[in-house]
Amino acid sequence: SWSVPTSGGITQARQRLGSAPLRELFSEVAVPVAEELTRGAFLGPWRLMTIDGFEWDAPDTPENAAEFGYSGAAADGAVRPAFPKVRVVTVGECASHAVADAEMGGVAGKGAGEQALARKLYARLEEDWLLIADRNFYNWADWCIAADSGAALLWRVKSDLTLPVLELLPDGSYSSVLVSPKVRGQAREALIAAARAGEDLEEDEARHVRVIEYEVPDRDGDGKSELIALITTITEVAAAPAAQLAEAYHQRWEHETGNRQLKTYLRGPGRVLRSRSPDMVRQEIYGYLLTHYAISALICRAATEADIDPDRVKFKRTVRIARRRAADPAAFPP
Repeated sequence: SWSVPTSGGITQARQRLGSAPLRELFSEVAVPVAEELTRGAFLGPWRLMTIDGFEWDAPDTPENAAEFGYSGAAADGAVRPAFPKVRVVTVGECASHAVADAEMGGVAGKGAGEQALARKLYARLEEDWLLIADRNFYNWADWCIAADSGAALLWRVKSDLTLPVLELLPDGSYSSVLVSPKVRGQAREALIAAARAGEDLEEDEARHVRVIEYEVPDRDGDGKSELIALITTITEVAAAPAAQLAEAYHQRWEHETGNRQLKTYLRGPGRVLRSRSPDMVRQEIYGYLLTHYAISALICRAATEADIDPDRVKFKRTVRIARRRAADPAAFPP
């Protein structure tokens, strides 16, 4: 005979399993799913990928608090948020929203920022990817690590980053050079002069890049325009003109859509994770990542076969259909 497991039985089984098997399963199955005919998946030979992070509330237990910390807590601990938070940084595919890699950690203490978690992901990038990132991810060391993976990069940078003009290019972009912050004064000027002369550069001191700048008018509704500055490792104009790269950068918002699918449509708006220990929190998050991946892959395959953009397939509706099938006793016998 067979009976539906109780919630206590499921909890005990989860505790016996731990988070390591789900992490291993995720690392094995989570790969990009878009095909050559999937709309919006590629720019030339590169698969469009993005990196971004989000936070998830965990139950307020001493173990979770010690492991993950509280976001924005006062220095003296007198005032703090209601729940510890887990920070998750993911690399996702723009077209399908499928998460291809992930790292998670806390929000307090050393090494708790998005950049620290993203740094663990850069070495695992693929050479046929074009990784798109917002301005909060750029620093010299991380740019070098990501570029050395062989993947192409398209990152926004902050307005205070010095980008000397080496050569104006016919598509409106210009070639420039990134110089290590350790190189200053006359040594820095000498490196820029050498780059302008076309000389080879030591990669631990300077890197050639191409810069695309454009304005977005009245983005915040205050009548002011915003300057967008992008840097890329794609230095050949013919490989990817500036207009195509600018359009590709705004595919970064697809990652925000994927995060909303995870946190709102799967878990539920404003709901806290159920797990009361750090290892179970990680296991639960990997479970959500795997579920989101399976649904995203299903949507992408259906959209590709129908020759439509995967964005036109409603994620929420697909979740409802999958839940109805999973709850059907005839579809899932004991």
